[in-house]
Amino acid sequence: MSRGEFALPDTRALVAAALAEDLGVEPVMLAPRAGGEALLARDVTGSLLPPGSVFAGIVRARAGGVVAGLPVAQHVWAMLAAAAGPDVVDVFPVVAEGTRVASGDAVLEVSGSARVVLAGERTALDLLMVLSGIATETRRWREIAGASLAVCDTRKTLPGLRALSKYAVRVGGGTNHRAGLFDMVLIKDNHIRAAGGITPAVARSRDLHADMLIEVEADSIGQAVEAARAGADMVLLDNMDDATLARAVAAVRDATPAGRVCLTEASGSMTSGRLPALVAAGIDRVSASALTFAPPLDFGLDERA
Repeated sequence: MSRGEFALPDTRALVAAALAEDLGVEPVMLAPRAGGEALLARDVTGSLLPPGSVFAGIVRARAGGVVAGLPVAQHVWAMLAAAAGPDVVDVFPVVAEGTRVASGDAVLEVSGSARVVLAGERTALDLLMVLSGIATETRRWREIAGASLAVCDTRKTLPGLRALSKYAVRVGGGTNHRAGLFDMVLIKDNHIRAAGGITPAVARSRDLHADMLIEVEADSIGQAVEAARAGADMVLLDNMDDATLARAVAAVRDATPAGRVCLTEASGSMTSGRLPALVAAGIDRVSASALTFAPPLDFGLDERA
């Protein structure tokens, strides 16, 4: 997949909720032609603008990083313009999604009704900032990890932002872990206790979800070995130091039945500083919430001179 071709999740509900939050209205008012003048009137500062005012501006990066969320920012202004109607706002990306930019670089051009542009500014920039921060941190980890170690996200995301957060991870060059509770089996310590052990938990999962990947969280080398022998597709090596991880990887490979593949994933207390040691240990994947909780990358909207 090349830059600019990342699969973007449906953002309509999220964008409507974010705009509604800023304007103090119900999301239903963001439907096409629903809000009209009453919607723009909610921006009490924008009411100072003369009728028919136009604004032409450029969104610029205020720090270096990887840009993610350009289509989302476009959607913010498009939705607000359509809801307010009949005003039109034109938004054009200056760079491709996933581009590394320097401070001061332009990323978007926006022009049209001043009231619409300025009413949507904060929502568009906030989403662009959060997603670009995630993409920037993911790219940093990806470059340290090299080709042999997959850099993965987790389910630790801001509620409501998971799909877009995972999108930004892809833009940054990372790999998505499971989207939620519904698309992969991840057997953790509480599941293991409830099921009577790792082996019966894997067997039961295979019976119930034969078409899904099964991963088992292991707190020790012994648990990792049992998971591999039981037929798990992946073993999550949780909160282990580097030396223990190296031993666990070797033990899992030895314990995996002939003809099967059991990948290893390091998680818990993961930092970018540990990536070289993980590569040396032969770990297949590393997952970390540091990606989706990365600091936002700052952007600003400046009026075109």
